[in-house]
Amino acid sequence: MTVHPQIQALLIESRAMPRLDPSTMSMSDRRRMFNELAMNLWKQPTPMSEVVEIDLPLASGPLRTRLYVPSDSEHRGLILYFHGGSFVVGNLDTHDGLCRRLAADTSMHLLAVDYRLAPEHPFPAAVTDATDALRYVATHLEQFGGSGLRLIVMGDSAGATLAAVAAAQVRHDHVKLAAQVLVYPTFGPELLTASAREFGTGYFLEVDHLRYDYEQYLGTYTNHADPRVTPLMNLDLSGSAPAIIVVAECDPLRDEAVAYAGLLEHFGTPVELLQAEGMIHGFLRLGEVVPDAFDIVDDIARHLHRFVESA
Repeated sequence: MTVHPQIQALLIESRAMPRLDPSTMSMSDRRRMFNELAMNLWKQPTPMSEVVEIDLPLASGPLRTRLYVPSDSEHRGLILYFHGGSFVVGNLDTHDGLCRRLAADTSMHLLAVDYRLAPEHPFPAAVTDATDALRYVATHLEQFGGSGLRLIVMGDSAGATLAAVAAAQVRHDHVKLAAQVLVYPTFGPELLTASAREFGTGYFLEVDHLRYDYEQYLGTYTNHADPRVTPLMNLDLSGSAPAIIVVAECDPLRDEAVAYAGLLEHFGTPVELLQAEGMIHGFLRLGEVVPDAFDIVDDIARHLHRFVESA
């Protein structure tokens, strides 16, 4: 497997820097660093026709969201989006650039969700936010772009996990999803696959760091077999929404995402598995410095259009 040349240059630069240990840092410092990196990665945000802050009135309290309306919204879809960040970092601003790009490329409305983060809000707070947000939006679609919208749930990394769990939770609740889009998801704290061993260190996402973040996320909850923690442990995924699963070739999480695609197919779910050759975990947020990373966004858009039209 060959790392993309532009990615390789970034890795060389990253490996030359001191290796950070999240267990020795305050969460506020980690979030500040993550926010600064995100801002540096997106210097030319895609213009939108409208960007609106909306609080969803959920049982656990108001949940902050941000609605992106592209200039050309010809496809009647609404993407409910959950950001990545290992369940402990990230917010609406860190993924603003990516959400704008996704809304523009898919020509769909996109509603990004600012779910609660650990360790202040340990499991299952984020799962509750994701599932309740999905149920609320599904029954109030007219508030987010008019009638006739087709609903898609989507996320990257930890956000993809929340999207997968929420989609599984509501599949028998009369919630109609046109698709679930899972971009390099993490599917549990065990991390024992071949790709985790091969790419577990030196490829931006460090496996030992992710294990530490799972500890922060789960808190005192120790049941890793709970499918809300490890979706690969689901015993029944029948009736799931069609899926687009995006994996990066050089990502420690690649193999578990491929396994989840197989699990969905086992239960009769149509799955499109898209592999980004030479890419690493988090590559979509590198689009401004690695332009080839945006090719996969075009692929996602094409598949989504087909799912929305057939929903």
